[in-house]
Parts: sequence; structure tokens; C-alpha cells
Amino acid sequence: MDLVTIAQAQPYARLLDVNIVEASAERVIGELLIRDELCTSNGTMHGGVMMGFCDILGATGAWLALPEGANGTTTIESNTSMMRGPKAGTLVTGISTPVKIGRKLSVWQTEVTDPDGKKVCLVRQTQLVL
Repeated sequence: MDLVTIAQAQPYARLLDVNIVEASAERVIGELLIRDELCTSNGTMHGGVMMGFCDILGATGAWLALPEGANGTTTIESNTSMMRGPKAGTLVTGISTPVKIGRKLSVWQTEVTDPDGKKVCLVRQTQLVL
């Protein structure tokens, strides 16, 4: 499946306009341009958008790593550490990698950085294999 198809298959990824630039069972890289409508009243990226962006990347990796016979994956736990709030107009990059891939669960960690390489957030999520 090509990268455009992977992103377009996810309605929330389409809503946020997530650009998946690399995707495999070993690593998913995505970009998100912070638009005004994705910000809080002070013009910084909303925390829910940040969490959603990371969830899209981690879930994409978990889906690509599904064991034979699985029907899908769903997030059952997520922990987010927010370190800075990028302003509207900033292009952030997220890199999601597996911590563990199992038959029933997979755990993914996503680090988001700004264009200067400064950490924006770190998310660890657990995906249930369906």
C-alpha cells in the first residue's frame, strides 16, 4: 500500500492533513503543518491535535506490523508528555517506532520535533490487535 493510500484511509488523518512520508512496521514518519484552526486561543498547537497526530503515526505502524490473521488495531492506552507548543505556521515532524510488537499488543513511541529539531512532545501508546 502506498503512503498516500495509508494516510487517506484514515478519516482523522485527512481532517488534520497529516502527510505520511515513510511507513513500515519498523518506523513511521509524518508531518503536520500547524494551521490556525488546529491551535488554542493563544496561537499554539492544541494538545489534542498533538496527541491525535502521534496516535495516527503509531497506529499506522501498528497496522503495518499486524500478525497474520489480525483484523486491525485500536489504541487502548496513550501517554503524552508535551514539551512546547509550536505556533501556527510551523511544520512539525513525528517519528514513531515500535517499543514492542507482540501477537496481542504492540507499543509505539512517537517523538515530535519542530523545524529546529527541538522536541515538541513524546507519546507512548499501546495498540490492541483485533
